[in-house]
Amino acid sequence: MTAILFLAQRVSAMVLAFFVAVHLATILYAVRGGLTAGEVLERTRGNHLLFAFYVLFVLAVAVHAPIGLRNVLREWTRWQGRSLDIALALFSMLLLIMGFRAAVAVYLSPEAMFG
Repeated sequence: MTAILFLAQRVSAMVLAFFVAVHLATILYAVRGGLTAGEVLERTRGNHLLFAFYVLFVLAVAVHAPIGLRNVLREWTRWQGRSLDIALALFSMLLLIMGFRAAVAVYLSPEAMFG
């Protein structure tokens, strides 16, 4: 299991390096271009490519962060075993839920979200 987690964290780190770079470049472009938050949202609404980008970003974070946190907690505390793994699986689910909600909120118009 440790080898699988090691591989999953390394692969997700490579994916995150790309996604973080693109995300930061996009922010810099928007800020330097003088776009407001409302203008940015107008451009992102209904954009399938951006939605897919941020869904994959969220998935990579939900894999990478809990594995890293697991390693830190195992090294710095006495917490190990099944309870730690369950807690971090729940943390991963929380990241997925919050991240997907954010991606959907940027993708959908307020009318589509609230009727």
